[in-house]
Amino acid sequence: MRTSTINRKTAETDISLSLNLDGSGISNVESGCGFLDHMLTLFAKHGRFDLDLKCIGDTQVDDHHTVEDIGISLGLAFKEALGDKKGVSRYGYMILPMDESLIMSAVDFSGRGYLNYDLNIPTEKVGTFDTELVEEFWLGFIRNAECTLHIKQLDGSNSHHIIEGAFKSVARSFKEAVRIDAKFSNDILSTKGVL
Repeated sequence: MRTSTINRKTAETDISLSLNLDGSGISNVESGCGFLDHMLTLFAKHGRFDLDLKCIGDTQVDDHHTVEDIGISLGLAFKEALGDKKGVSRYGYMILPMDESLIMSAVDFSGRGYLNYDLNIPTEKVGTFDTELVEEFWLGFIRNAECTLHIKQLDGSNSHHIIEGAFKSVARSFKEAVRIDAKFSNDILSTKGVL
């Protein structure tokens, strides 16, 4: 089983996270940020990843450090769980409808961190959550998972739907990209021989 456990403590956050890439979508998420809990729970469900996460963060300041550091920790967990990436499909993509919103995502677990983030979220907040933190989350993730990720909004006007559509779309892209191709389980999908 491809699993990882990350414990990351700073002056701003204390995070413990365990991930199973070959799970069934079971999650237990306590980030201290209700909207992020919702996004990570549906991310795990739609990616079929098992995710256990607890974060104690300085949310009395705001949610920035918590959201960014969880993105970092989840990225580290993906990198660790993928190991040498033998047999991994590497690429994944999804165009996902979420009511009026339509979100495209595509990923390459290439070993190179790059984010192309193109969401036009119309409000500054969803509940108490600062919507600008969605980009911070994915930046933390890609830099530490070392993957290329494109997230593009094709349509949508409701902030909650746009963000939820993005997390679901990315989860589905990741599910495809981390899938093991049984026929090539000892092969790394790169002419360089490493990812």
